[in-house]
Amino acid sequence: MVFIVDDDLRVREAFCSLLTSAGYCVVAFATATEFLESSKPDCPSCLILDLELPDINGLAVQKQIREGHGPPIIFITGHGDIPTSVRAIKSGAIEFLLKPVKKDTLFPVVEEALMRDRAAREARFQQSELRKRYAKLTPREREVLPFVVSGFANKNTAAELGNSGFTIGIQRGQVMRKMGAQSLAELIRMADRLGIHALDRNC
Repeated sequence: MVFIVDDDLRVREAFCSLLTSAGYCVVAFATATEFLESSKPDCPSCLILDLELPDINGLAVQKQIREGHGPPIIFITGHGDIPTSVRAIKSGAIEFLLKPVKKDTLFPVVEEALMRDRAAREARFQQSELRKRYAKLTPREREVLPFVVSGFANKNTAAELGNSGFTIGIQRGQVMRKMGAQSLAELIRMADRLGIHALDRNC
C-alpha cells in the first residue's frame, strides 16, 4: 500500500496513475489531516508526503508518525532546501525528492520503503511474541531467568534465591521450554531483546 499526501490534484493523479500501473495499491489524500484520521490496512506500506501542506507541515506529520508505528516516509517538494532535507533524513525519512519525480527515481525508493516497513513489522511481531512467552513465566521463573543467562550453576542460583538446586533445575527447564529457546545462546539473545541484563557473578 502506498499513501500519497499532496494538496495538488494533478500531482496526486499523476502519482496514482504511475504507481497503480506498476501494480501498487494506492490511496491519495489532499491534506495531512485526512491521512492521519483515516483508517489504514494492516499491511506493509509507505507514505509519499509533500513537504508543504495547507494544514500541517510535512515535518510535523513526520514527527507524529514517528511517535507511533507509521509507514516510512518519502518526502516530495517543489522547493526543498538542504537543511530541511537533512533534517527530514535524520528524522528517518527514506528519501527527499524534488518535483517532478521520474518513475526511475521513484520506484526504487518506494521498494526500499516497503522493504523497511516489512522488516519493521516483522521485528515488532517477533518482539510481541517474545513478550507473550515471557508473560507465561511464573514470578519465580522470572527470578531464575537472569541467573540462567548469566551462566550461574543451579546450586549457585539456589543459594542466591534460597531454594534447592533440584528445584532450580526444574525451573530452568521450564524457562527454556516456555521461552521456546533451543539453546542457552538463544535464551541469552531473547533476554537481551527483553532488556534483561546479565548479573554480576562477583556479587
